[in-house]
Amino acid sequence: MTHEPADTSLMLHVRPRQLLLLARLHAHRHLGRAAEAMNISQPAATKLLQQLEDSLGEKLFERLARGMEPTPYGEILIRYARRVLSDFGTAREEMLALRSGLSGALRVGSVPGAVAELLAPALVEYHRRHPRVAVSVVVETSDVMQAQLEQGDVDLVLGRLTDGHDEAKYASVPLLGESQVVVVRTAHPVFERAAVTLADMAGWSWVLQPPGSPQRGRFEAAMREAGIQARLDIIETASPIAITALLENSDMAAVMPASQANHYARLGVLRTVALELPVRVPPICLITREDRALSPAAAQFRRQLLGDTA
Repeated sequence: MTHEPADTSLMLHVRPRQLLLLARLHAHRHLGRAAEAMNISQPAATKLLQQLEDSLGEKLFERLARGMEPTPYGEILIRYARRVLSDFGTAREEMLALRSGLSGALRVGSVPGAVAELLAPALVEYHRRHPRVAVSVVVETSDVMQAQLEQGDVDLVLGRLTDGHDEAKYASVPLLGESQVVVVRTAHPVFERAAVTLADMAGWSWVLQPPGSPQRGRFEAAMREAGIQARLDIIETASPIAITALLENSDMAAVMPASQANHYARLGVLRTVALELPVRVPPICLITREDRALSPAAAQFRRQLLGDTA
């Protein structure tokens, strides 16, 4: 007679409503609001949480005067609950897609620098070949995109592996390497000068990606290496539309990949400053999880990006 592993037996006592409650508690940090979000009473929510804690033999939340905070055990289970709910949502989307005559869903995460030259042309061709696939795109910095890939919110990422992540968990294939350039609005007064240096730019206002992004870290390192110690005047955003809007309405400057700068130059929106910027950012890679199988739609997009369209 065989016996089920202990964790398999334990899983039989973990109910979907309890996982949903963990996700709601993570969002609201208040049992009453979490219960309201689930459309159940607070006593029912209390019972669900108590039963889960009893089953696991661990306290998952601390009850505080201002609300509830997860314990270290709670943090672990919250990550699991969010991953389960995300995977279920993806499966449901694919089922609905099949019902409506489509053939699945593709969720792509990308850094801004990959959009113009890599992602947009690939998606146009992919959509032409597979018009029944529902495609969604999220554009953010590499650190944010990698967190979304970790949580299962996207299928694959066009970006860079960042510090603090276990590289063994990911498959990474370089696809696009290019220089970084400084861009400003087309009528910027800098173009009235014969030449411009990094030192000249120390007094400018900048629109830069948030701390933690590879581009931001390497730009600041380049300024330090050039002997520029002044504190820069910075507005932080990873949004391409926010960057371009700020540049169009001011004399601020930004740093972006050459292909992205060329895209905006063709539109007559921005112009590249004639300055060799000593910023070398690693190539943009196609990143997927080693421990998670891609959906058929995502697997096909990966093959296309890698040039294997057979």
